[in-house]
Amino acid sequence: MNYDLTPQQLELQKRVREFADTVVAPAAYQYDTERRLPMEIIAQMGEMGLFGLPFPAEYGGGGGTYADLCLAVEALARVDQSIAVTLEAGVGLGIMPIFRYGTEEQKRRWLPDLLAGRALAGFGLTEANAGSDAAGTETTAVLEGDGEDAVWVINGTKQFITNSGTPITSVVTITAVTGQSTRPDGSIKKELSSILVPTDTPGFTAEPSYDKVGWHTSDTHPLTLTDVRVPAANLLGERGRGYANFLRILDEGRIAFAALCAGAAEGCFDEALRYAKQRTVFGHPIGENQYVAFKIANMQARAHTAHLTWMDAAKKMVAEMPFKMEASIAKMVTSNAAMDNARDATQVWGGYGFMNENAVARHYRDSKILEIGEGTTEVQLMIITRELGLSA
Repeated sequence: MNYDLTPQQLELQKRVREFADTVVAPAAYQYDTERRLPMEIIAQMGEMGLFGLPFPAEYGGGGGTYADLCLAVEALARVDQSIAVTLEAGVGLGIMPIFRYGTEEQKRRWLPDLLAGRALAGFGLTEANAGSDAAGTETTAVLEGDGEDAVWVINGTKQFITNSGTPITSVVTITAVTGQSTRPDGSIKKELSSILVPTDTPGFTAEPSYDKVGWHTSDTHPLTLTDVRVPAANLLGERGRGYANFLRILDEGRIAFAALCAGAAEGCFDEALRYAKQRTVFGHPIGENQYVAFKIANMQARAHTAHLTWMDAAKKMVAEMPFKMEASIAKMVTSNAAMDNARDATQVWGGYGFMNENAVARHYRDSKILEIGEGTTEVQLMIITRELGLSA
């Protein structure tokens, strides 16, 4: 695989890094403290075309590839994971299902505003008893009526849904049980489908946001759906294909999530290196201490490896090669790198690293979720072993 970036990708990377350093980073502590998603920054990201990067121009996209999106996410995550995940989830989980499985009418209705960053979309999969185990889904959607008057009546709850309650959230894709059948052994098989639910639909409620350890700026809510009625035409993809479809979405999403992790690992390395060169103890920069120097060298190795793993998975995906195992490897390796680098960066910074105004403290709080979100480390190990033909 050739991991060289094209001139266009290099320019994109430079442009987003400059935006991250000059716009996002200076405001990060304020918005983290306020626990508020800065809509003015999201608007600027929309104007830059970041939400439309991997989509065709016919829908208002940038005509790029999924790797372009990953480069933008990585650049943002260096300074603020909350802003980066707003883009990553907004595209990978919010827009991509509509683009992959939507009808032409659905695409024409939703994509222009989503790709322009004028609107955000969420992906309602996780429930109290369903996430890694999608068979535990309890949200139901019952089809009532016939023909053009038919509607889905949806009832249930969802948890940990990103971008689901912002002022510009327009739609959330909900996975729901739309039927069931009995297997030969007598067990019940649930039919899972995906349905588009506009957020202004009566009965759709984004509950108060969570009090999270990290990602304070990211918009995350539990959802309640009470007799939510949407047209039958809001079915996204084929009925009963919700499980298979969201597995594909999650495989793709793990690559962008891995890019976020790699960016976080790089950001921690950058902060540790800068501090080790300027912080003087006993008349010498602490970076001249071999223990500190070796710690930072290990951080660089992790960040470099993290970047290469998501690039490998992205290249395979763009080339339409099998990438499921590579995506899981990337997600696992990069999340571990981010968490390890956050811990080491905080150690290098010492007491100052424990102060919330410093970026390393924010990375330390933010990075734990990277080992959990979009498939835990344990789930990635399970996927890798299965792809290797092993039972686990």
